[in-house]
Amino acid sequence: MIYVCSLAKIEETVARTGAERMLSLLAAGTEVVRPASIASENHLHLVMHDIAVAQDGMTMPGEDHVRNLLDFVRRWDRARPMVVHCYAGISRSTASAYIIAAALAPKRDEAELAQTLRALSPSATPNPRLIAVADTLLDRNGRMVEAIEAIGRGADAFEGTPFALKIDG
Repeated sequence: MIYVCSLAKIEETVARTGAERMLSLLAAGTEVVRPASIASENHLHLVMHDIAVAQDGMTMPGEDHVRNLLDFVRRWDRARPMVVHCYAGISRSTASAYIIAAALAPKRDEAELAQTLRALSPSATPNPRLIAVADTLLDRNGRMVEAIEAIGRGADAFEGTPFALKIDG
């Protein structure tokens, strides 16, 4: 199970779910405190801004970020949950949860997965750059991009409500 939340909800989400792995997607300089119950080798911190096109002074999500994410999740035994978070729990984290589910359940329909994501998180607005890079790396031939574009922008929110995404539908 993948649990998605904001930076502010990490501690309570990890405690409530018993998660043993954590993926952090934050801009440089944004501090994250890894809960004591998460071993350092079970925490991946990817540094990037929540942008879809290059901007001066900002780190755009790229192939190295997505490759590291995929390597990290493929080592996960799935015995206990993973928490995925970004600053607000709306864009980088929802994109990453979608990517993780697509990678670990390769036969799962991209559109169904995107619709499930929308139903679970009305505010989800997955980062389009992360989705596009993953679509290429996972050989999804544009289907991930199309599915995320089809659900559109999520509802306006300062912070996403934590939610759980099952990998196998």
